[in-house]
Amino acid sequence: QAQLMESGGGLVQTGGSLRLSCTASTTIYSRYTITWYRQAPGEQREWLVNWKSGTTTYADSVKERFTLSTDDAASTLYLQLNNLKPEDTAVYYCGAKSPGKPTYFGQGTQVTVSS
Repeated sequence: QAQLMESGGGLVQTGGSLRLSCTASTTIYSRYTITWYRQAPGEQREWLVNWKSGTTTYADSVKERFTLSTDDAASTLYLQLNNLKPEDTAVYYCGAKSPGKPTYFGQGTQVTVSS
């Protein structure tokens, strides 16, 4: 059983929007810090949003355009991406960590923004 699974990526034009989903196991959702990341080809992984038990922290680079929401019943985090730019093109994925526990990553979902 996958601990984390992302979906919702796709191809959009500049200025468009997408909503990504990260569905976690109930254990991960309730006990771990979950982070949205992205990684573009040839680039380092970039963290976007941290979430744990209702507390959300955004990276300065995305806080004006990206919004996190959650569905506790579904153990799912949603990342709303607005006003997308070509430089937002990347694989977006979520990761989960907790002290003393294994770190988990999902398989990612591709976001491509055309100019």
